[in-house]
This record gives sequence, C-alpha cells and structure tokens, in this order.
Amino acid sequence: MNTASGFLGFGGKKKPDPSSVVDSPDSLSSSVETSTLSVSPSTSETSVAISSSSKLVQPALFFKYGHPGPHVDVDFRQEYIAAYDRRMRNPAYVIEHITPQSISRTEGVDRKKSTFTENESIPLKFRARLADYFRSGYDRGHMAPAANAKFSQSAMDETFFLTNIAPQVGDGFNRDYWAHFEDFCRRLTQKYSSVRIVTGPLYLPRKYPDGKFRVTYEVIGNPPNIAVPTHFYKLIVAESPISNPHSQDIAVGAFLLPNEPIPNTADLKGFYVPVDAIERASGLEFLSDFPDKQKKDLCREVECKITVREFTKALPAPPQPLALPAPRQ
Repeated sequence: MNTASGFLGFGGKKKPDPSSVVDSPDSLSSSVETSTLSVSPSTSETSVAISSSSKLVQPALFFKYGHPGPHVDVDFRQEYIAAYDRRMRNPAYVIEHITPQSISRTEGVDRKKSTFTENESIPLKFRARLADYFRSGYDRGHMAPAANAKFSQSAMDETFFLTNIAPQVGDGFNRDYWAHFEDFCRRLTQKYSSVRIVTGPLYLPRKYPDGKFRVTYEVIGNPPNIAVPTHFYKLIVAESPISNPHSQDIAVGAFLLPNEPIPNTADLKGFYVPVDAIERASGLEFLSDFPDKQKKDLCREVECKITVREFTKALPAPPQPLALPAPRQ
C-alpha cells in the first residue's frame, strides 16, 4: 500500500507518525498483531477564514478527541493478509501467495485439527462472532482457503479466524463450484511458480420491477450485524511461468461469482470480468504500479476451466442368490 502521501498509516494500540511509510508485509513477522489502517488528517489543525466574517472555523480540531475513521483492521498471517471491514463484519479483501511448495501437504497438517475462531484483536462491538453464524443458513466461507496453507498446521489454523470468513451459500456454492474454483487457482502452480490471489466480497445492485437499481443484502447475527455478500471476486496474478522462469510478464485474470448455487456445468469463463469492473465495485485499485504492456490475459495463457471431482463410494458387490437344486429327472 502506498503511504507516501502521509494520509494513510498503520496503527495498533499505539499510533505511529502518520507520515511514516509502511514496510513491505514480506518483511513482517507472521506473529504481528492486527493493525489498524486509518485515514488520518493531513494536519493537526486547520483554519479556514470566512470572507464575510472575521470568525474562524477549525473543523480539524475535532480530531483531538480521536479520529472516527473509517478504520480497516489489517491482519498479517503466514499464508495471507486480511483487511477487515468493521461495518460489514467481513473481510474487505484477503491477499494470498501460493507456490507449488506451499500447497504441498506437510506430514501432520490436517484440517480436522483446525477450529473456527473469533479474532479478539478486533474491538468487540465490530467483531464477527461464532454465534452470529449459528443456524444462519450460511457456511463460514474462507476467503483464503485452508487447503492453500498445507505447509504448516499453524498457518492452516490461522485461515479459520473469522476475519478471513464471510457468509456463503453452502450447497451448490461454497461446497461445490467455489471449491472447484479454488482448486483451479491451486492448479495454476503447475504452470507458474508463484501465484498471488486477492479475494473479497461485494454487495452489488440489481434491477427491480420499477426499473430502479438497488443494493439489497441479508444481515445475519444476533443482533443482525454481519452482511451477506451478493457476490465474491478473485483477482489472480500468475508470475514466473515454469516454462520461462525469467519472464517479467504476469498473467492476470479477474472472476466475479454470485453468492448462490452454481451448477458444476457452468463455464468458468462466464464469470471472467475486466479487472476495472472489480475495481469500480470494490473501490480498490489493482496493479496500478505495473506496466500494462507486461500484463497478459490469464485465460489466453491457460485453460480457464474447473475440474469437478466426483467422489463415488465403492459399494460391495451384492451377494449372489443361493443356487436352487437341480430339478429331479
């Protein structure tokens, strides 16, 4: 994130100088606590003269009581970085990095050992809670999937923090098409030695019978406070093709999927969208510091297709009926 302007700064219990520049997350320890990214005033005091009066107004002095935000809690983990949206009680986005080595299973690493956990570094009044999902009818959907953190049990455990979770439709989506889509992302490591993924929820408008567009989404919890996204997106950046490891080009693709049952026969390319469509909907900017001429279309470099794995239980052969005695002659 570019903080050179001094308007963005990381802060936790102790707020740093707003003009400081944040180091790359790669240099930070995986044990770093959740930080707070906040919009800070450019000066501690602002005076605006009103031409019709000698009276001065100083709106910036409100900040002496504390800065209201908006705040985004940035959570640095081993396999991902999550930016948490306090208003929606969902991740704003989650950034991952996977490699052929990181998705290879390490002995002893098992999803069954992991449990969903509230992130206690988030203030209680803004925190997503386990009870909010109870009998909600929605799955606790991973943005950074557990299967992408097979290199370490602790890394896999971290994917179960609710700051990495959003409500997803279960049958037909989280347990089906979305899972196959995540597998597609992992299979990219067969052709690229480095794959970076940004995943997040969106709340998009739809047209109503009166011809007007409105944004409508369900809210779950007690009290209702966790927004149910209408859509989810993934931005994929594939680096260092194995066939040409010295290439400086990247393959880029963006996908937008509705949070609803999707038949496994659906063409993945039907959810392929321009990157700027995700930017306009999310308010985020991607890859702005990378030359356009070095960006390749992901679905022209690889076949954008999910692989559906059907697990059919092997049933024992039915017993043979007892043979009847031969008829008497």
